[in-house]
Amino acid sequence: MKVKQTPIAAAVSLALLGAAFAAQAEEAQAPAPAQLDQVVITGIRASLQTSATIKKNATAIVDAVSAEDVGKLPDSDVGQALGRIPGISVGRDFGVGASVSIRGTDPQMTYTTLNGQTVASTGWYDQKDVDRSFNYSLLPPELIGGMEVYKSSQADLTEGGIGGTVIVKTRKPLDQPAGTAFVSVKMGKGSISGADREASGLYSWRNEAKTFGVLVAGTVEKGNYIRRGIEADNRWNGDVEPTVFVQDRKRQAANITLQARPVQGLELGLNYLHLNYDANNSNTSQYIFSGEDPQDCKQTNPVNGLCTLHTRTTADPTSEHVFFQNWVRRASMSSDSLVLDGSFHGEGFKVSAVGGSTKAKGGTDQTANFAYVNAPPTDPNGWGTANAYAPLPLWTGTIDATGQQLKLYPSSNQSVTMSNLPGQSQSESWANGRGPNQDKEDFLQLDASIDLDGGMLTAFKFGLRGTNHSFTKSGQVGLYAAAPKTVGTPTLFDGSVQLGGWNVPKPNIGAMLAAASGNLTGWVDDRSAYGLLNEKNQAAYGMFEFETPQLRGNFGLRYVHTKASATGYVFDGTLWPTTDPQYTANNDGWSKSLTTQSASYGKFLPSLNIAYDLQKDLILRFAAAQAMTRPNFANMFLAQVVGFNDKNTQNDAFNYGTPALKPQTSNQFDLGLEYYYGRGNLVSAALFYKKIDNFITTTTQYHQKIGVVSPDTGLDDWSLYRYINAGGGSIKGLELQANHGFGNGFGTQANYTFSNATAPSSSYEDQLNMFTLSSRHNANLVGYYEDSNYTARLAYSWRSKYMVRESGWYGDRMHAPYGSLDLSLGWNITKQLRLSFDATNLLKRDDIQYGAADPASSVRPSLKAGFPIWSYEGERTYRLGLSAKF
Repeated sequence: MKVKQTPIAAAVSLALLGAAFAAQAEEAQAPAPAQLDQVVITGIRASLQTSATIKKNATAIVDAVSAEDVGKLPDSDVGQALGRIPGISVGRDFGVGASVSIRGTDPQMTYTTLNGQTVASTGWYDQKDVDRSFNYSLLPPELIGGMEVYKSSQADLTEGGIGGTVIVKTRKPLDQPAGTAFVSVKMGKGSISGADREASGLYSWRNEAKTFGVLVAGTVEKGNYIRRGIEADNRWNGDVEPTVFVQDRKRQAANITLQARPVQGLELGLNYLHLNYDANNSNTSQYIFSGEDPQDCKQTNPVNGLCTLHTRTTADPTSEHVFFQNWVRRASMSSDSLVLDGSFHGEGFKVSAVGGSTKAKGGTDQTANFAYVNAPPTDPNGWGTANAYAPLPLWTGTIDATGQQLKLYPSSNQSVTMSNLPGQSQSESWANGRGPNQDKEDFLQLDASIDLDGGMLTAFKFGLRGTNHSFTKSGQVGLYAAAPKTVGTPTLFDGSVQLGGWNVPKPNIGAMLAAASGNLTGWVDDRSAYGLLNEKNQAAYGMFEFETPQLRGNFGLRYVHTKASATGYVFDGTLWPTTDPQYTANNDGWSKSLTTQSASYGKFLPSLNIAYDLQKDLILRFAAAQAMTRPNFANMFLAQVVGFNDKNTQNDAFNYGTPALKPQTSNQFDLGLEYYYGRGNLVSAALFYKKIDNFITTTTQYHQKIGVVSPDTGLDDWSLYRYINAGGGSIKGLELQANHGFGNGFGTQANYTFSNATAPSSSYEDQLNMFTLSSRHNANLVGYYEDSNYTARLAYSWRSKYMVRESGWYGDRMHAPYGSLDLSLGWNITKQLRLSFDATNLLKRDDIQYGAADPASSVRPSLKAGFPIWSYEGERTYRLGLSAKF
């Protein structure tokens, strides 16, 4: 584009709170410095104006969330803030927004960047799948200046997001007034959870010449999260488990940015971001076994045969059991990114370079289990645990599973006290493990732009990008002592916590982990859990920008080449001698040799974005592109083996992944109409379509000989499951949005998205043709008031049912429609001091999940026919904050 001041440049300056002031100054022949310090936008209305201006002046299809002020996103949760954007739905996990889905796609099809570059991410929970999606619970909102969501692709955007690309932007020191400082303290409480405390701060300095600046920001948050609910797996004697999950959370973040403009046209920057999330937790379940007395079942589901109405009037201690289980985990995740960038803007051209490294580690650092049952350890029927007989209260009452949410109606006291537990306890020998993961990417990107004077073509932009990305998953098994020690049971618990409507002892997470560690003699690698993935990616692009008085946009081509490899241990059926220092039963069958498989692919990704001004404030948009998302990590790991030497002759199977899987690709089109009026008001409508190919599905071969004999059967007879690319899907949808300020302090926002997303049913074990975490309907309605002293905002977000899919224990289930009503209040005590109050989920809506799989699918019965498998109590949260800005 020609070097001149344009409305686009002005919009970006407003959006980033001055992030392009210096560049704008050069383009406008260096206006006076006083002009650069005049634009300071704060508040709800200013934030909406900024977001509307970014959308209006973008050549691609973009929506944005802008901070209302330093340290003040519109919502107290980053995921929740993104969820206000039309077309965005947020997957909540353990009370926070953790994943983002764009226009009906799987969250793994959303590519998240920090200032345009990859952010490494893992999870903290060992029961969750390994995938490519970014975990938004890592990000504190106080560090963010704004976020832009690109719903259409263009050649200069890094590939990876079929759904779209989220660019999270941090602040820069030369864009802030000299000596800018911000401090904030917040305290919160939930209707279920414990107290939450947070402190954050930011300081930005620059020299008088505005050629060098330093910005430092940080956040520390500590809290106690509690989730109560009922789980009904029905895999063990009709088990129904009232459950409570308790997590001691600590989130820390630090951001340091250096920025220099030593000579005219040259800019250098260095950015370091550290994110850390400690998530030690306990999960306590009190198992009720309705299958022990089938005569008390009053009603069954005709499809899956499960009992849906069970009434027990009298308990029989000779035949009925209660299992009281406590899992504890030491868990954490962290991410560190270091990025160096530089650019030079000369007469008619610009060159830039950015390079850096981002790495993350996380997972469960230790697991332990303390279990109790009303049976001795030597129980001949296998009911015993490591601990002595526990006189737990036997269930009497009604279990109602006739609806989508299971209800318990006890007719006797179900509370557990210390008198119901043995005096001494030890951890279960089989449950000691850990599963750390690592994610890392090194990257280098070079870009250049040349101004053109050839009619409507204004600039040609081109560039190269290379990355080296690796992901490592691993596991270790704790070696249990031959003569384990016991500890006093009262030392393992600290107070009580509510479960199922009654009280039970609350695990002392640290004490339980310490007691379990005391019975471990060491750790050995679990070879079945190890996997290393590596991707070397190179990309090159060229993109033309064009502009006339009414027409603007870009068209270009991006080429991507990926070489992928997967490394894992070979499974050859070797039984390990018990005298081997690395012996564990998990390693039986796995050799000590590593094997690596490699593959490569290349893709051309064309793109076109057009914006046509029908009138001054009426814009018609069209976009067409091919986008891609690389295969999920979980499908690329080499092999998982089930049934080897487990005394079960019916389940011997190999599950094969491969790095040869192709990326999913999408041919996508967008058509939109946008009308802007007043200051930040807009009405818009958009149609979108995506045709997605190369879904991943599974082929199955039965009774195959592979040269491995299972000792329990004496046979080389296996079922083989292989991931392959097969089938396609499509997404068709509509977005509507309106923002209107009434001019008297009041205003409203509203948006609605319809996404008709269809995927091949063969890609999922549940055999449903629904994208994961995709809702057909999403809606937001916001009303607000703002004047110089007070602000108030009431926001309601709602999404229709969606499919939650998790491998392993959890499985696939349908989440019922969910809505949340949230309130934010603010009082500007002085020009510098602000008091805020936030309340979320005022209506205390529950999380309800039920079985919905195809009746002919192979999933367990509780995941079918509307059976109410899980539900968690809705929690209302409150947070009071005091902030100061100087």
